[in-house]
Amino acid sequence: MSHEYSLNDIVSALGGHIVGDGNVLINRVSSIANAKAGSISFFNDSKYQKALVASEASAFIMRDAHVNLSARPKIVVDNPYAYFAKLSAFLNPLADMSQGTHETAVIHPTAHIPDTCSIGPMVVIGENVTLGEHVVITSGCVIENDVSIASGTRLEPNVVIKHHCEIGENCHLFSGVVIGSDGFGYAEESGKWLKIPQVGRVIIQANVDIGANTTVDRGAIDDTILEEGVKLDNLIQIGHNCVIGAHTVIAGCVGVAGSARIGKHCKIGGAAMILGHLEVADHVTISPGSMITRSLPVADTYTALMPFQAHKAWLSTAARIRHLDDFADRIKQLEHEIALLKAK
Repeated sequence: MSHEYSLNDIVSALGGHIVGDGNVLINRVSSIANAKAGSISFFNDSKYQKALVASEASAFIMRDAHVNLSARPKIVVDNPYAYFAKLSAFLNPLADMSQGTHETAVIHPTAHIPDTCSIGPMVVIGENVTLGEHVVITSGCVIENDVSIASGTRLEPNVVIKHHCEIGENCHLFSGVVIGSDGFGYAEESGKWLKIPQVGRVIIQANVDIGANTTVDRGAIDDTILEEGVKLDNLIQIGHNCVIGAHTVIAGCVGVAGSARIGKHCKIGGAAMILGHLEVADHVTISPGSMITRSLPVADTYTALMPFQAHKAWLSTAARIRHLDDFADRIKQLEHEIALLKAK
């Protein structure tokens, strides 16, 4: 990093209070194990005391309860991990884009683009598009007709926003994201599939982040909605007509089938699958790899996994699972026979 900040500078910008020398200079955030001089790391769990003692970090972010575990300077806060995230953003700001439109961009004359926006090379913007102030559209993005993108939102290279979709303020969409492609809707007639026109939209509210190569399908009739503060990882599929509640986080490779409704403040682990037309309550946690086949009306942690085995052992286990009903019937019969013997 080319910029250095003292602990005093950091606390002035982000809050917290300093224990130790506030003039120590910081130029990067690092893990405790890999920290060097000039680094700052966060400490959040006393079980890592050995790593804390061995660390070469110049300073730490920690709770007041842990202050005495190190003689190094530290910033004391209630939530070290969240503070670490803010500090990382402070030390590693996004590259500034010059305001204006690159000469290779193709923009329809009916589009409304404020002078504060940044439009990169090879961008295509269609009819009746409306951008808010300070929107950044980087190279190769395609914005189809009648799209609105609110102030402060940033699109990384090669994002596609299909027609009539709405993107809220301060969203961040990473490369390869596709918003508003057709949902998977077909009706069968005489052994053939008829495509159902997908006439809904995608509505994305403020402060939503969407990772690389994630897709959010437009609704068949009603809109697909991502509420405020939703965070989606890479390679996620959100089906048509889904509603993802505010501040829910979803890890990579998750699939959410059409018309599922996910509550607020949920946490969904990587590669989980959620079937269509289900409802998931607020504050639900779903473990990685779980297949959710019914609605979850109560806030809890849900897991639907079979631990892995060597392949031959797994085949044996699967064979036994197929006969569980037979085993249950035999157990009931044996229990009945034992009861009769005891009665004699």
